[in-house]
Amino acid sequence: MSSADAEHREDEEAPLAGDDEDTGAQVAPIVRLEEVAVTTGEEDEDAILDLKAKLYRFDKDGNQWKERGAGTVKLLKHKKTGKVRLVMRQSKTLKICANHLVLPKMTVQEHAGNEKSSVWHATDFADGELKEELFCIRFASIENNRLFMEKFQEVAESLSTEEENEDATKAAGLLENLSVEERKTKEKAEEEAPAAATSGTVKEDAPAEEKAEEKAEGKVPAAAVEEKKDT
Repeated sequence: MSSADAEHREDEEAPLAGDDEDTGAQVAPIVRLEEVAVTTGEEDEDAILDLKAKLYRFDKDGNQWKERGAGTVKLLKHKKTGKVRLVMRQSKTLKICANHLVLPKMTVQEHAGNEKSSVWHATDFADGELKEELFCIRFASIENNRLFMEKFQEVAESLSTEEENEDATKAAGLLENLSVEERKTKEKAEEEAPAAATSGTVKEDAPAEEKAEEKAEGKVPAAAVEEKKDT
């Protein structure tokens, strides 16, 4: 091998500058970004369900199901009010696909012919205005779909029980108030009855007492005096 070939080979095997070599130079970023606190609106809520799924809504005009997005569906319970809402966001854009309260007497059922899907009606607020929607959600497994249905139904039934108990408490309070008013009315009537009887007796006896006083003082009726004059 000639010396020229050896030098050419060494040049080919030599690493290029900048491939693995650390020059120690520091490059300042062109734009400096500041950290910004991001709020999701879920800070005061606890997640009681968190599953990946794909959501559809029924389009009445086209008479067909349309995809709303794929992402994570959550059931969130508010720490103070105890209200539960369903929220689903798309996985990449985090755009809201569904956002509505789980209300008493709401029902969810398995989609006909598909054990991985379920459907329900709701008044949704995902688009910034209330809309009546028919939703269908599809999970990756039958187990996740059953878990979703069980949690959803459990929340709705518990809210129904709380609502019934609240109504019963209100009814009991009204009955108690009525009983108190009736008792007060009765007591007032009993207090007024003896007073009326006593005042009536005094009025009836008053003429007799006045006659007795006149007799004791020697008073003579005017008619008797006129008869005496005539005599």
